Amino acid sequence: MDSALIPEGVKRCSFKAFSLWLLVIFAVLGWGVLGGFLVLWKGLNVTGLNDSFGFGLYITADLAVIALGAGAFFTGFLTYVIGKKELKDIINLAVVVGFFGYTGAQAVLLLEIGQPIRGWLSFWHPNVHSMLTEVILCITCYTILLTVEYIHLILVNRQLDKVPEFHYFSHNLHEIMVVFAATGTFLSFFHQGSLGGLYGVMFARPFAFREGFFIWPWTFFLFVASAIASGPALTILVCKMVQGVSRKQLVRREAISLLAKVTGYLLTFYLIVKFLDTWWWATQTAPRMGMSFAEFFQGPYGLWLLVAELGVCGVLPAIILLIPKAREDDVLLIVACVLNCSGIVINRFVFTVQNLGLPVLPFEQVQIYVPTWQEWAPTVALLAYGALLLSLSYRYLPMFPRERELNPID
Repeated sequence: MDSALIPEGVKRCSFKAFSLWLLVIFAVLGWGVLGGFLVLWKGLNVTGLNDSFGFGLYITADLAVIALGAGAFFTGFLTYVIGKKELKDIINLAVVVGFFGYTGAQAVLLLEIGQPIRGWLSFWHPNVHSMLTEVILCITCYTILLTVEYIHLILVNRQLDKVPEFHYFSHNLHEIMVVFAATGTFLSFFHQGSLGGLYGVMFARPFAFREGFFIWPWTFFLFVASAIASGPALTILVCKMVQGVSRKQLVRREAISLLAKVTGYLLTFYLIVKFLDTWWWATQTAPRMGMSFAEFFQGPYGLWLLVAELGVCGVLPAIILLIPKAREDDVLLIVACVLNCSGIVINRFVFTVQNLGLPVLPFEQVQIYVPTWQEWAPTVALLAYGALLLSLSYRYLPMFPRERELNPID
């Protein structure tokens, strides 16, 4: 049965080896489910969240995977709207990565809200004055869209494609993929931005507050720019990982090179506006609110975070990705993508945890947030879920359209 589901004309590892790999994944998932169950059963008091930290590891992970999942909408935009046909080699992988990011983020949110059975109230009684309402609606719609795109990939499975109804449905869906790509770009742009806007309007938190353009604080645009600068990097990184494990060339070099080049330009643009934003906040916004730049870096939340985010995980990967010879080197490309993805995680941590831990009143002190294992377990399980989704998709679905052409079987 297993061999009958594997795409025709390609090789996969033995079912025994694959089963052992799945056992490891399910063990990690089981640990995560246990931690999540205890959170739902005993409440958020088993976590490190408290009156100072309403957000913590869950939201940091949530914002990070949503930003890194932006590779799906941006790669789809380049492929179907702009017309970069060479990216069709990697678009299916981008969809899988995006599907993992958005569905995984929503699973984590079930733990963060404390009472998941009341989640439907955000749709039935939305607060039209909150950016979070727009975020909820756009993320939900885009997740549905990604689900449809992933179903399209499932239906072209070797066996499912033999069913006439599935074949016609997937074929017709492919014909209107440009509509899905354009719609996904619109939805993702606004919810990525509104996630940043949530922090930018926090006047009581001077370290996150930003002025802006019309009704949108600058963090709205910074979150969009950072997402499209880091999302494609994760897609490249996952592609390189799959090629390394399978010991195959699954994507033509020009597709990777193009995506890496575009990522370099986008990361450079983001760094320029981020440096300008940091300078303006330090010299204008913070002083007007009675704060100083140095007050933003206290205790464990030192200046090293800024250096790591913008220097090590910003400027360095941008330089690698902008130099043609450097980005053509596989080792340097992987290093650049890892640093790029790490930078977005640090950025979301700064806005989520560091922002809440710093004092804003004279009698307050720096608060330190320490996640418990009940927070780490579901977060690590989120990565295991991604590994499971990727493993099953690679084994049974034509995730790489040119795999058969690039790896002929003698």
